[in-house]
Amino acid sequence: MFSVASHMSRVTIIGAGLAGSLLAIYLAKRGIEVDVYEARGDMRREDVAAGRSINLALSDRGIAALREVGMDAYMLAEAVPMYGRMIHTPTGETKLLRYSGRDGEYINSVSRAGLNIALINEAEKYDDVSFHFNKRCADFDCETVSLNFEDSTTVTADTVIATDGAGSAVRDAIERDLTDFQMSQVFLEHGYKELHIPPAGNGGFLLEKNALHIWPRHQFMMIALPNFDGSFTCTLFLAHEGENSFTEISHRSTQMNADMIGPNNQRHLRESAAKMVLEFFTREFPDAVPLMPALAEDFFHNPTGQLGTIKCWPWNIGGKALLLGDAAHAMVPFYGQGMNCAFEDVRVLDTLLSEPLASAGGQIDWQNIFEDYGQLRKANTDAICDMAQENFYEMRDATADPVFQRKRELETRLEHTFPDYFSKYSMVTFREDLPYAVAKEKGNAQDRLLMAICSRVETVSELDVNDVMMKVKDLQ
Repeated sequence: MFSVASHMSRVTIIGAGLAGSLLAIYLAKRGIEVDVYEARGDMRREDVAAGRSINLALSDRGIAALREVGMDAYMLAEAVPMYGRMIHTPTGETKLLRYSGRDGEYINSVSRAGLNIALINEAEKYDDVSFHFNKRCADFDCETVSLNFEDSTTVTADTVIATDGAGSAVRDAIERDLTDFQMSQVFLEHGYKELHIPPAGNGGFLLEKNALHIWPRHQFMMIALPNFDGSFTCTLFLAHEGENSFTEISHRSTQMNADMIGPNNQRHLRESAAKMVLEFFTREFPDAVPLMPALAEDFFHNPTGQLGTIKCWPWNIGGKALLLGDAAHAMVPFYGQGMNCAFEDVRVLDTLLSEPLASAGGQIDWQNIFEDYGQLRKANTDAICDMAQENFYEMRDATADPVFQRKRELETRLEHTFPDYFSKYSMVTFREDLPYAVAKEKGNAQDRLLMAICSRVETVSELDVNDVMMKVKDLQ
């Protein structure tokens, strides 16, 4: 166990997910006592709910935060590198679009549960970190800093940091009590469902191991991320309603056949519904179907999740409470930055704690720290939330567009030829030193230029990369 000699403050964290567990480590390293309250049971002793374990793409911003607490090498040891997007056409052809033209720039597929468990274990090595499981926060009193839990217990805290996710109970209470609180929620018409490709019989991979696989189909898509055990976690992104939707696939065959086969013949209903799932996947993702033996079972057993963006302000309530991670800025997963952004939140907050802000009495000036934190992060989290939503349409539609594919090839050549060139994707993913807002502004300008250039040629070989680079520099 680790012990820190002196205590400067006590912080109550709501939520023992990725951000909350990492934050507990950072705070404990600074001699701050931490209580972490988690709605769920201890995931180290319980099964992770099926269909809710979407793999995560760990990239430089997240790695930088893990490095600060000595956990980067440990987590990367069981990650699978992904060097680019492997595009699957409706007829089964594939094409790899690399993430970067520089060696050593790639993203890493990691297990959400595995990373969360590792962070909890690391946090518990500190004497002054206590986890309290099965403690779902029901309400928060902003004035008295009191937390009410569903088990009818109440805790009065010194300082609260809410990392309780997109459905944050603390944020809901703040929205209710704070008259000038601003909140927006925008949900996509699409939802998601997790599916599965098992490992090969010899434990190998049935698809290219070192790629993020995408089946772009304009109105919907499927992706697959590799797991360390040889399997792939697949996610189907599909509209909730309408043609080619979850509702249509799940219910149309049942509705069409209910009268004919009778209300009690559930086996026939299930077979009819399963047949429709297989017909849809065979038509749209023919090369994936033979790799998914439990496709119909997974489709009907696993839940359908929602996809939305949440923005709010202020995050700081008089120095008494702070919203951090998804509780402050939930985003859709299409830039792979939700976890990385939350980890960067923690790292930025920690840099403010390193400044000489403690009073002579040993109490931290949370009010100033939280205010400075918000000023540093708000514009950047807004930027990545916007880019994540935009990237959904890029992944679903543009990756199948020949002009877009030429743009990616051109960007790869530019990065290979000019070390100081970074595409928007690279600025977001591989430049932890570059704020998200800067990456968005510079990246969008470059994207417009390069798409225009690539729309005028049939192949990238027609282009002079030196001439293109001069045009890029003219944007700056």
